[in-house]
Amino acid sequence: MKNKFVLAVLFILPIVVYLFFASGVNNFGKLPTLTENIQDISSIDDRVVLKDKITILGFLGHDLDNQKGIAFNLNQKIYKRFYEFNDFQFVMLVPNGSEEKVAELKTELGNLADNVKWNFAYGNEEQIKYFFDGLKTDLSLDNNLATPYVFIIDKDRNLRGRTNDEDEGTMFGFKATSVAELNNKMEDDVKIILAEYRLALKKNNANRKN
Repeated sequence: MKNKFVLAVLFILPIVVYLFFASGVNNFGKLPTLTENIQDISSIDDRVVLKDKITILGFLGHDLDNQKGIAFNLNQKIYKRFYEFNDFQFVMLVPNGSEEKVAELKTELGNLADNVKWNFAYGNEEQIKYFFDGLKTDLSLDNNLATPYVFIIDKDRNLRGRTNDEDEGTMFGFKATSVAELNNKMEDDVKIILAEYRLALKKNNANRKN
């Protein structure tokens, strides 16, 4: 009798656990929308587009040498894990005149991983401030037009984040100077939004077959 009970537990428990997590992904696995329909960055630099892309958006400012730590953290902790997914990209908005420094940074990033999904958009000070303000966050740019925070933008140009973070409550962006925050929060949220689109794609494909 005892052996049968143990075998039943070993057989049933994995199924229960699977159903629990499967239900969680389907019902709770959506990242909250914090700001809808932000400006497309193509209005500033037509070489870069947010629409129909899952974007990690950042603002590196004038002093790119001092922002390399942020770029390398993102490259190692987020970019390398996800850049092979379709429609996924990094976009960094930088001031006009930063082209030489950007080329140096891209070369250094390319030594660590394929930098094909690292995109840089250029704008003037007024354009960058206006674009950042359009995100409607509780954060701000510094005097160099930079911020250590990066943002998740979905394919419909909505800012995604957290509304009930255990530390901050509403969380508009992720602090890229914190490896722990990238590992423990941002990585999970990028997984969630990628899973959203994979699930939607599967449903669309299934509907077409039916």
